[in-house]
Amino acid sequence: MLFPIFFSGVIFGYSVESSILKNSNKEVIDHVWQIIYRDFLDSDGSFNKSNWIKVRKNLLSKKYPNSEVAYKAIREMLSKLNDPYTRFLDPKQFNEMRIDTSGELTGVGIQIIKDTDADELIIVSPIDDSPAAQAGIKAKDRIISIDNISTKGLDIEDAVKLIRGKRGTKVNLGILRDGKNLYKTLVRKKIEIKSVVSKINNTKEGILVGYVRIKQFNANASKDMKRTLVDLETKKVSGYVLDLRSNPGGLLDSSIEISRQFINNGIIVSTLSKNGLKVVKKANGSAITKKPLVVLVNEGSASASEILSGAIRDNQRGKLVGKKTFGKGLVQSMRTLIDGSGLTVTVAKYLTPNGTDINKFGITPDLEVNMNLTPILPEQIGTRRDKQYKAGENLLLKAIKEQNSFKSYLPDINKFRVRSKKGSNVKYVL
Repeated sequence: MLFPIFFSGVIFGYSVESSILKNSNKEVIDHVWQIIYRDFLDSDGSFNKSNWIKVRKNLLSKKYPNSEVAYKAIREMLSKLNDPYTRFLDPKQFNEMRIDTSGELTGVGIQIIKDTDADELIIVSPIDDSPAAQAGIKAKDRIISIDNISTKGLDIEDAVKLIRGKRGTKVNLGILRDGKNLYKTLVRKKIEIKSVVSKINNTKEGILVGYVRIKQFNANASKDMKRTLVDLETKKVSGYVLDLRSNPGGLLDSSIEISRQFINNGIIVSTLSKNGLKVVKKANGSAITKKPLVVLVNEGSASASEILSGAIRDNQRGKLVGKKTFGKGLVQSMRTLIDGSGLTVTVAKYLTPNGTDINKFGITPDLEVNMNLTPILPEQIGTRRDKQYKAGENLLLKAIKEQNSFKSYLPDINKFRVRSKKGSNVKYVL
């Protein structure tokens, strides 16, 4: 199971009152408290520093005989923030999270978040070819029970413990979708995530289209995409359909580097911290292709997927086709705590190049297209049987033809060549 989180890899120091905290579980509690006090970005305006100071005083006045009691106190403390992305992970969970971003995991293949207002566990997206995807689980399904245990009042960490388990064992999920209850039995297994898959589609007109799907922005995604684009360029494709549907996100740096492979100039994304510090990431002239581009998105396209989609749209590099994206515009940093546990903390929000804050709103595509009413087979995704892909390909073909038409009227540059004196550089008057 993955969580749609950005990781900056930043680890900060901390200060503690050694006379109170030395060699105690209180040290871990205070470490978390101080990270929140210093770095947490409050996205809904409910965080009050004075109240947070009172929380610390209350927590440090209690005794914590073991780590489990301390961890429970930390989770209760974080629940007051009303931020589903700021989460505590015990040492085992923290290690699994780091493994997850490497591109391999064991589970049923879903990404979930906790909607604290509605007290619901929401599925961001199933992973392709996973038990969840094969069982028909969809983005924005609500998990109402796990092995007949109600998820009401259940925090996300306890839900993870119930869903995870040994490979080959089963877990029963109760799902709420469009007011109807569904029940799915899933067999846990090892899931290998290929971050990028691609193929060449030959259209009726004989035009070669490069179809590229990014499944997750993990540590391998950027180099995998670069290798894929270089290969497709050598095979003379005329344009690209980039599929970000049901991609829950991942690493911030990965989304930026992949954006740079399509966008040669312009802003990719900007992040705004709690202190108003704005960091702008730009293209660096390293685009691999300038050919026409269409991007497929849906309700499961989140976080890093939305950064890439927003960069392409706002820079007018391509068109978006499909359904409105998930709407996660917050940036998390992963922090290592002193006992090997970890904390994901919201530290910034990101803005698209035009300065749009998409958190909770998502990105509306240029062309809205519903997915097939009758589910299609996995092998039909990215083919003309795929309704959203078909619409995207048609839009791409139009762009390719318009580009070729424009090129046919470009003047012969040699007619404007002016040679300077012998030994000097060739100059052009345009």
